[in-house]
Parts: sequence; structure tokens; C-alpha cells
Amino acid sequence: MLQVAVVQETAVPGEVAGNVATAAERVREAAAKGARLVALPETFTTSWDLDAFDGPLPTLDDTAWLTPAQAAVDETGAVLVLNSPLARAGRPAITSLVIAPGEEPVAAYDKQHLYPPEVERFEPGEHGTTIEIDGVRVALSVCYDANFPEHAAAAAADGAILYLNTGAYFPGGGHRRDLHYAARALDNSMYVAFAGLVGGPLGLIGGSAVYDPLGRPLERLDDTTPGMVVATIDPAEVARVRDEQRMWADHRADLGPRRTLTVAAAP
Repeated sequence: MLQVAVVQETAVPGEVAGNVATAAERVREAAAKGARLVALPETFTTSWDLDAFDGPLPTLDDTAWLTPAQAAVDETGAVLVLNSPLARAGRPAITSLVIAPGEEPVAAYDKQHLYPPEVERFEPGEHGTTIEIDGVRVALSVCYDANFPEHAAAAAADGAILYLNTGAYFPGGGHRRDLHYAARALDNSMYVAFAGLVGGPLGLIGGSAVYDPLGRPLERLDDTTPGMVVATIDPAEVARVRDEQRMWADHRADLGPRRTLTVAAAP
């Protein structure tokens, strides 16, 4: 089993050092609650902010800016998923960094489905990523990725039992947010965990949650208040649900050719 914490927090636009310091504090808090895996929201290092995206971005050429987060991870033994826009050769990407105890930060996953304002600024990722922690396979995703059922389905086919998503939702998007994450869990009989940005100049709505393999929220935070959800990811529960609810086993990869039947016009 794996204890996961999804953190709902406000990031200050463009304040990378301060936001990383906040991430380090939340890692310590989550670890004190028993979490082994901790996730912060999408673009937490800069906030989701177009001006910040258009300015100088962090890079892994020099990782000194991540020192507070690395120290918190080394101290607690937790693994941190920290999403950030990253400068690199060519166009930057929206990247989920994996920061593990005693290891160098890894640019593990680049967001594959870019939201319209992101398309002109970032390069989409070219592959999915699954990380394995204490024997539990965890798929990484970022916000808009979860709108596409095939993204989570590919993760489940790769053996993931937790679909971990970091995101940022605008006011008015709560109904889509809650439907998408519950559906991805139910579709694939897997856990889904979502860590959302909250507040800030854009009034981002949180709604961070962990969903069980039947798509039910184990716990969900409200749209406005920082906090965290800590939940247990149980492989035995995934196996039980997949045995009782047969959608996963009964899925047909090939439905054959489609036919079109033209009905005669009304007289």
C-alpha cells in the first residue's frame, strides 16, 4: 500500500523561490501525516500565470533553486512530484519533476495535452510516464490530460493503479473537473488523485481530491481553501473492484469497422 498526499495551495505568480519553499513546508506536513508520495499542483513553481510563463523560467541546468524541496525530501523520505514550467533547448515544457530522497531531480513527464493559452508557449510531451514507489505503479498526468480517456487508459494498461494529476482550474470549471477525475477512476478501476491550485489573481478553484477505483471521492477539498488530502492506495482494492466490475476485463480494443445505415426519408 502507498500513502499519497495531494496538496491544494496558492502559488505566488513568478515567485519561484518562495513557492519552492512552500512546497518544502508542505512535504514535511504531509510526511508527518504518513504520506510517502506528495504532489503539488500544476505549475506550482510559477503559478499558472501567462506573464510568468513569458518571463525567465526555471531550468535543470542548475538545480540550486530546488534545494529546499530536495532537503525536505531527504529529511522525510517522501517522494515529491513538483510541476513546473521548465526552460530547455527549444520551447519550454510543463514538466512534472520527481524529487526522491538522495537522488537528483528528474524531469519525469511533460504535459501532453496543452490548454489553448499554453499551445503557443510550450512543447507538448511525447510520451507517458509511470513511476514505481514501494511496488505501486503511479501514472503522471497534468490537468487537461485527464480530459482524454485514452490517457488514463494507457496508464492503466501500463500497470498503473494510481493516476496522479496536478492541475489548475478556472472559475466555472468545477463540474468538468469533478466529472473527469471520477470518470477516469471508474473507467479504469484505478485510484485517481488530483492536486489543484487555489486562489491567486485568477481565483483558481481547488477541489483537490482522491477517488477510489469506483470513482467515489474518498475525500475532496472545497474550491477556495488550501489544505491537503492524504489517502491510502491499496492494490488489493483495485484487484477486488476489477474482479467485481468487469469493465476493465471486458474492454474490447477492436470494435471492428463501423457501418452507416441510411433511413428512408419521410414521405
